[in-house]
Amino acid sequence: MLPEPKTEQSRRLWRTKFVAAFRGLRLGIKGHSSFFVHFFMSALVLATATVLKCELWQWCVLLICISSVLGAELFNSAIETLFRGLDDEIKQHTWPALDVAAGAVLLISLFAAMIGGMIFTSRLLG
Repeated sequence: MLPEPKTEQSRRLWRTKFVAAFRGLRLGIKGHSSFFVHFFMSALVLATATVLKCELWQWCVLLICISSVLGAELFNSAIETLFRGLDDEIKQHTWPALDVAAGAVLLISLFAAMIGGMIFTSRLLG
């Protein structure tokens, strides 16, 4: 059986999905101070990579680290937003999820910092 042809409705669904995704990105950036800190640090990493004239593979690794940290922070912000909507009885049983999400951001951030440190140290010494 052949797939159905794309219709105007299916195109609108994709556009709607992208609009929702960009709205979520905007909410994540505006609504949470932790995201701003990570975003600012990302800008510093990019500036440092430019000054140290990193190679293409180093840029790729740094961008993967940056996107991992920012993505983890957005997931953490989503969980925090959901948590705020719960009633108090449910919050008592689900608060550890907030700590786990925050721990994930911390772990990814620490590894990203170590990787960035190794790349920048190799550029400075090499």
